[in-house]
Amino acid sequence: MKTAQLSGSLRANVGKKDAKALRNEGLVPCVLYGQGEQTHFSVKQVQMEKIIFSPDVYRIELDLDGKKASAIIREIQQHPTKDTVQHVDFLELNDAKEVRIKLPVRLTGSSRGVMAGGKLMQVFRHLHCQGLPSALPEDIKIDISPLRIGHSVRVSNINLEGVKILDPSNAVVVAVKMARGATKGSDADPEEDSE
Repeated sequence: MKTAQLSGSLRANVGKKDAKALRNEGLVPCVLYGQGEQTHFSVKQVQMEKIIFSPDVYRIELDLDGKKASAIIREIQQHPTKDTVQHVDFLELNDAKEVRIKLPVRLTGSSRGVMAGGKLMQVFRHLHCQGLPSALPEDIKIDISPLRIGHSVRVSNINLEGVKILDPSNAVVVAVKMARGATKGSDADPEEDSE
């Protein structure tokens, strides 16, 4: 998993007024929980947005006035109309304890079915996974090269060592559907045609 560094300042006061004052200064109120007591702190809005508005999932190394912690983002609250980050919950990681996280799905290769005129449909952009922090990959790579028209990749077809996928095993992640103008026979193997 990719790592990112964030430095924050511990908050003296907790509450709506204090949080509003922080937002007016260009800071995001945050909370870190998971190992013992909660830690309330704030981070610069610009730093936070670089991590949040990214397709990648990060393991974040926090530096809170000298206190170091390794965490992932658990929940983000955004403004309903401005899309600005209002509050972030971090979950502190423990290398011996499994964690649940949404990992992005990345497709690699060129599908034979698409080259024959089929339409590629990616149903899941993220999959819910559970595993030890050390076992979690950056993303879930799926090679779509062998996919033909009418073929699909289901959750049960994906194997990640040390990671359990929590989505239903029969759920379709990516599929190649028949499209107008597509020729079903054109994506077949030449060896199969000769048989």
